[in-house]
Amino acid sequence: MNLLALSTAEPGCSLAVFHQGQLVYESVWHSRLTHSRRMLAMIAPVFPDQAGFALSDVDGFVAAKGPGSFTGLRIGISTIMGLACAVSKPAAGVSSLDGIAFRFSCADMPVCAMMDARRSQVYCAVYRFDKGQLVHKTAEQVCPPEEALSLAHEPGTLFAGSGALAYQDLIAAHTSGHARLAPPDMHHISAAALARPALSTPDFFTYPANTLAPSYLRHGVRS
Repeated sequence: MNLLALSTAEPGCSLAVFHQGQLVYESVWHSRLTHSRRMLAMIAPVFPDQAGFALSDVDGFVAAKGPGSFTGLRIGISTIMGLACAVSKPAAGVSSLDGIAFRFSCADMPVCAMMDARRSQVYCAVYRFDKGQLVHKTAEQVCPPEEALSLAHEPGTLFAGSGALAYQDLIAAHTSGHARLAPPDMHHISAAALARPALSTPDFFTYPANTLAPSYLRHGVRS
């Protein structure tokens, strides 16, 4: 399967392309430029030179559907929907938290994905994997970081994401130093990780591209 995955859920942007199920291109971009000024310029050079195949050969498109920045999510989802409709291929959304947690799918400990939701809150969910396969995931929620830590109570839990970085001192104090923090370069939402559910799940693209919609978790508050 050929896939294009994109995350614009946070200030950084991540793009990944898979050819026959293998990652052939990945780009992570951090800048003060808005996503709308960067998106198409980031995607256009990939096909066919970097990917090795044309955009029309993409079998499916994946976007981070949230939680995250209201504006960023709308830009990313609109971009993916536009590309999918242009080449008549399906598109689907994957949780932004999955795009953090699935980077650690081979971990033998629980993974707590935490995104900084501002206003002293985080978006979070706790994952458990077995030999690379997801076996359990708590409900996604927006809450104070202390409440997120009560969900991730097992010793040795791995914390990752912008929320884990923002509250790393609190995590260390709450867990008496037993928690593990992801490496500094692995806290962003990975487009390659976003694609993993699509690559491993038969009939993943069940719905047409125009049904892709953001999932904010926190309504009525713009970030």
